[in-house]
Amino acid sequence: MSDHKNYLFTSESVSEGHPDKVSDRISDMVVDSYISKDPFSRIACETLTTTNKVVLAGEIRGPEIQKEEIIQKVRNCIKDIGYDQEGFTWKEATKIECHLHSQSTDIAMGVDSSGNKDEGAGDQGIMFGYACDETDVLMPAPIHYSHKILRLMAEDRKSGKLKNIEPDSKSQVTFEYINGKPTKVKSVVISSQHSADINQSQVRDLLRPYLLRSIPKNYLEGFNEQEFYVNPTGNFVIGGPDGDCGLTGRKIIVDTYGGAAPHGGGAFSGKDPTKVDRSAAYAARYIAKNVVASKISNKCLIQLAYAIGVSKPLSIYVDLFDKDLDKNKFVEEKIKENFDLSPRGIREMLNLNKPIYEKTAAYGHFGRSPEDNGSFSWEKTDKSGVFSK
Repeated sequence: MSDHKNYLFTSESVSEGHPDKVSDRISDMVVDSYISKDPFSRIACETLTTTNKVVLAGEIRGPEIQKEEIIQKVRNCIKDIGYDQEGFTWKEATKIECHLHSQSTDIAMGVDSSGNKDEGAGDQGIMFGYACDETDVLMPAPIHYSHKILRLMAEDRKSGKLKNIEPDSKSQVTFEYINGKPTKVKSVVISSQHSADINQSQVRDLLRPYLLRSIPKNYLEGFNEQEFYVNPTGNFVIGGPDGDCGLTGRKIIVDTYGGAAPHGGGAFSGKDPTKVDRSAAYAARYIAKNVVASKISNKCLIQLAYAIGVSKPLSIYVDLFDKDLDKNKFVEEKIKENFDLSPRGIREMLNLNKPIYEKTAAYGHFGRSPEDNGSFSWEKTDKSGVFSK
């Protein structure tokens, strides 16, 4: 982000029924299925969804799981999301192909630990973590409220409270920043698939409450109803994988910070935690969140870099956005002293060898609440004391 203090900034989210998110959910279900049987399974699963078809492909090293079991679990995912439409359904009309096969021995050799060699990173790459004090979960406001709108819609749709709204939805929230702080909402876009039984003005009336429930009142003072855009293209009856092909890993900015911070380029879903694309991005968020929670800075960006087969990060970069070089150096030293950022160190620190990934696939991997089963462990602020000067 640039140094200017007054600007508009926008982030978007997509619902669990968006075709790309259906794909992410299925890929992460595969990760959980293998890890639940063997915590050290290796998984790289990609999913394609289109009209009445789902295709899984990728590499696995782990226990034997029958294709029929995976295919049934794919149907369960689709059913839970809420698809039973002519062009995409959890029932037999949707054909499911599973092309998962064994992992390359070349990759395995570079990543595995042996003798006195520690486990190496599963790939080269750069990962970013970010946190800021714009919301109580230390996430940027535009992405946080974009997620919230769709999450509340999905809860009510599944409980039967919200009728005639189908699973495929998108949201977008634009904030006006003054002196670098979010001060008011400038515009909101919600596009949602709906049944053929209702018109656009009815869709608008159904969705307006979710805008009002999601965003704090102080941000909506003076909000212009004309800046609330609902299904701007008009009808949205055909949606989901029937309306648009979905692929794993195509919503990486939705998964992270809504564009408020850089992204290393690697997707998360479908990957086991030896893949630093996923685990090191979680670790970088964990560190950045603890820095901001310590109140030493009101925002923090961390970059980590890895090489395939090498266990330690090649570089650790910290930006506290306040030009205080001594403070920056202090934080860098504390990271090196207190966080083991090897792939094994990250997995053990955040307890990542658990089947905790399917629920990360929608509404963001960050800004969520840590759960008793180990989900979202990277959202804890238990290390903030490390950075208190």
